[in-house]
Amino acid sequence: MLLPLLLAACTGTEEGSPSLRLAVLTDGGATLRTVTTGGISGQPAPSEVTVPVTGGVSLDTLPGGTRTALTLAGGIESRDVNLAAPQAFAALPFSPICLTNTATSAARDRLLTLSACPNAAQQLALYRSDGTLIWTATLPTFTPPIPGPDTPPIRLAVSGDTGVITRPALGGGSEILRAAPATTGDPVATVTTPLPSPSIRDLAPYGSSILAATDTGVQTLGPTGLPDATQTVAAFGSQRVDRLWTNATGNRSLLAAWRDNTVSGASSEPLRLWDGVRTNAAIVAYIDRLRDVTLAPDGNLYALTSSLLTRYDTVFGLQQGNWQPVALLSGLNEARAVTWLVP
Repeated sequence: MLLPLLLAACTGTEEGSPSLRLAVLTDGGATLRTVTTGGISGQPAPSEVTVPVTGGVSLDTLPGGTRTALTLAGGIESRDVNLAAPQAFAALPFSPICLTNTATSAARDRLLTLSACPNAAQQLALYRSDGTLIWTATLPTFTPPIPGPDTPPIRLAVSGDTGVITRPALGGGSEILRAAPATTGDPVATVTTPLPSPSIRDLAPYGSSILAATDTGVQTLGPTGLPDATQTVAAFGSQRVDRLWTNATGNRSLLAAWRDNTVSGASSEPLRLWDGVRTNAAIVAYIDRLRDVTLAPDGNLYALTSSLLTRYDTVFGLQQGNWQPVALLSGLNEARAVTWLVP
């Protein structure tokens, strides 16, 4: 299904290429809308869709690309390319429920989500992409530090049926926990003792590894679960990285990284992209208040700020340094997430 999109991307042209639809979560999580790119010349453009939602948190593309997983504060549901036909994921066996984070595996076949209600224990849940529940886990008591501009965030990653969570440690830095069933099929996972770590800003699957964004670059999580300074992705150097995004489709393993400019104090920071081959990651653009990125199978990178959605051509960009930026949506209000869908 995705091969025609990849072949079209290699031509570096959009005319005559199959359509790709983007789902955008905006208005602080209260609105879900679409924007469609590409399309066959002479055919009418599809009607775009806008639907209200309650407590929107994040978006993730499901296998096949025809449905998106929408994480809401009260649960996860999948929707079709028209943002319709909602299908609720299996109900969680705990209460209250306040979902705050969801992460997908590299193959998009697993979704790990975190419930973090005030004055309640943190709960993890691992789903299959069809919405069936694999396991849940109650995390050890979390005593958060006083929030500050440099406090590490809570981040999730999943590989196979193992979930990883990093959260800010009371004495500074982060702590890492892993959750997995002791025996295959157990509905309740075993959680490791929190392991102190240098500050971790983000996590992302990359091939069979999990990468961590740290204050000294992008590093692979080692066998102990800690970031391994000997396995730093040299293409991004040794400077701080706050966000990571990878693609799970296509014939190139792309990795994007960005430093938060609200922390650095700069007017913007470079969004950088690495193809797994070149010595240094390429600079796509300097961006202010980047919220999300999706690396789509049409050969484009879509970057979302709080108010603007922009398309960049990764094929021309990596080969010629010409990213061909196109603003697709502007005037957005507190946009939060973007992902791609195949009509």
